[in-house]
Amino acid sequence: MIKAPPEWGIEPAPDRLKILRGLDLFVLWFSLGVGLLVYAAGAELLELGLSLADSIFVSVLGSVVGVAPLAVVGLMGGRYGVPTMVLTRPALGVRGSWIPTVLNVVQLVGWASFELWVMATALDAVVSSVFGYSNYTLWVCLFALWCGLMALGGPLMVVRKYLERFAIYPLMGAAAWITYYFCTSYDVKSLLGRLGAGGLGILLGIDLVVAMPISWLPLVADYNRFARDRRGNVLGTYLGYFSSNVWFYAMGAICMAATMGMFENPVLALTGMAFGAPSIIAILVDETDNCFADIYSCAMSVKNVVPEWRTWKLVVAATVASTLIALFTTPTVYVLFLYWIGSVFCPLAGIMIADHYLVKRGYRVEWLYGREGYWYTGGFNPAALACWAVGIASYWLCYLRAPYIGSSIPSMLVSMLLYTLIGRLHTRG
Repeated sequence: MIKAPPEWGIEPAPDRLKILRGLDLFVLWFSLGVGLLVYAAGAELLELGLSLADSIFVSVLGSVVGVAPLAVVGLMGGRYGVPTMVLTRPALGVRGSWIPTVLNVVQLVGWASFELWVMATALDAVVSSVFGYSNYTLWVCLFALWCGLMALGGPLMVVRKYLERFAIYPLMGAAAWITYYFCTSYDVKSLLGRLGAGGLGILLGIDLVVAMPISWLPLVADYNRFARDRRGNVLGTYLGYFSSNVWFYAMGAICMAATMGMFENPVLALTGMAFGAPSIIAILVDETDNCFADIYSCAMSVKNVVPEWRTWKLVVAATVASTLIALFTTPTVYVLFLYWIGSVFCPLAGIMIADHYLVKRGYRVEWLYGREGYWYTGGFNPAALACWAVGIASYWLCYLRAPYIGSSIPSMLVSMLLYTLIGRLHTRG
């Protein structure tokens, strides 16, 4: 039987709960990769200056690069059966892991509030266009209630009983219809060279795409810890998220190229198409799992610091906080929010991967808890924290001084190589 989330905690998941096959993880990560926020980010690529052809190109390349570390950390989660924030303990130290935990909680509450904002805005546009009734506050509260209840049910319930039995099917149909509509209603070939108004470079555009899967990296093991086998873990995660991320980034870019200047909000462009309202509703039904994941993983992250706190209380707190923020959120900070996420978690991903695969080459589960093994100096690993800081600094240095080379990949490589070098020297010493 699937137990309630409070019973799972941050200890290794027992074998009886490792039931998610490759197809289950494909459905989960395809669904999490889909969303009106991803669609809006695809439209943002044109608004910031890329052509439609370049936008589609960076959607593919950015997904190839960004989803790889997501799948790798997901594999680590499946091997040890623990949440992502616990997986930062071997590199950063048991207490050092509290630093990314705090940052992760901030980003998760932010993501949940953004999800509530975009879902409520989209539903309000549909309802007002059909019935002439507008009530943004009501929609935010209703979506928050449903997503909070999903988080109380936990990931196994959401995957097996919500996504696979219901939500994934209307989502696939709606996405296919929207793609077909814009590709047949507009001359996409002639739109490929259409430029946006800004001056965004290719590599900076890739950073924007990479930021989306990287934003899920601090969450991935929270769900992949329940994977049944390694092959299904990697393939399901990579193929699921890659396909949906490319699809919705490209679809947002195509829609923006076709309707440039006609709509203030790219989501509103969908309301004017044939069967636009049902398509938006179908996507919203599925998009609730994104907000669920933010809320649930927020609770799991807090438990990395205070494991004795009950999950249901943390879920309620995260839901309330996200709801309050969503009622006063403006989308103007969205792109900067994505870059901030990339600057923090891209270097961290490099350190986590280097620590597990290049330096320690495996972990001892019993050392993940208490004062043995990964305690270092007072619970902190100064060397890893310094490498992380250098990685963050390199991200913003590239962003501000050399945006044409991008920031995500260089910062990840800098932190990875520096940490590996220090780790190897320490081992030899």
